[in-house]
Amino acid sequence: MPQRLKTLYQETIALKLKEQFGYKNSHEIPKVIKVTVNRGLGEASQNAKALESSLSELSIITGQKPVVTRAKKAIAGFKIRQGMPVGVMVTLRSDRMYAFLDRFINLALPRIRDFRGISPNSFDGRGNYSVGIREQLIFPEIEYDRIEQIRGMDISIITTAKTDEEGRALLKEMGMPFR
Repeated sequence: MPQRLKTLYQETIALKLKEQFGYKNSHEIPKVIKVTVNRGLGEASQNAKALESSLSELSIITGQKPVVTRAKKAIAGFKIRQGMPVGVMVTLRSDRMYAFLDRFINLALPRIRDFRGISPNSFDGRGNYSVGIREQLIFPEIEYDRIEQIRGMDISIITTAKTDEEGRALLKEMGMPFR
């Protein structure tokens, strides 16, 4: 399964992009370097169970153990002290990344309610794409009965593309359903 998107990229997508943008060197062709899945947990400072459930959910979704991110500074208004857990994140590379992207594009995204495609404008100017998800239930690995609260997450796809146009072409070829 993880090989499907990778072989598709190597055999067809890379050649199409080379042709489309007129690259002379095969290393110029944009490719996905890593995917980061991030979830901010405001209530984790008060609720330890929220942190535990988020860790287990992200590890089920990505197949990799998440890292707990901690507060850099104390912020009195948010009742946060330095070093308190404020979120969890996972960085996926190579085979796990391709496996996750394949599941995300082909299984999870179509399960979003009233889905008409994702925004083509969420590029950062350097060919990287970010998308926010409102609920974790769109992933087929998550069982509805096991979750105690619906939480979203941010997914960033980091590519070697120089421009947004190149990044958009790469993700479109991979099957990303843009509006």
